[in-house]
Amino acid sequence: LASREGWGGLFMYNDRNKKILRQILRKEMPKGENILWQRLRRKQLGYKFFRQYSISKYVVDFYCPKLKLAIEVDGISHEGKFEYDKNRQEYLASVGIHVERFNSKEIFENIDDVVQTVYFSCKRLEGNE
Repeated sequence: LASREGWGGLFMYNDRNKKILRQILRKEMPKGENILWQRLRRKQLGYKFFRQYSISKYVVDFYCPKLKLAIEVDGISHEGKFEYDKNRQEYLASVGIHVERFNSKEIFENIDDVVQTVYFSCKRLEGNE
């Protein structure tokens, strides 16, 4: 179990207690997430991303530990969860994790622009190391 000292205390990366939840989320990955995953996996952008990665009590859609970059895809499962998403975003920021957020429509209509945005975020964050 990997842990890191974050702002405001201890937080966990890929907590074993969330393993079953992560497995379920991977099996039921919405179409928009799946389309983006096909472009992020196997270091296609030059960086290792994990899907359905837990950070403390939250699970993010995609995460690059090297850059501390989380990518969230908002689809139907996010409807009505504004407060939860806001709290998660604030928590991730408090522990130094940058979040890029896209909606499914952006992915369906222009995946190339989404991937380009992710790539430029990676390059910008790599420069901050």
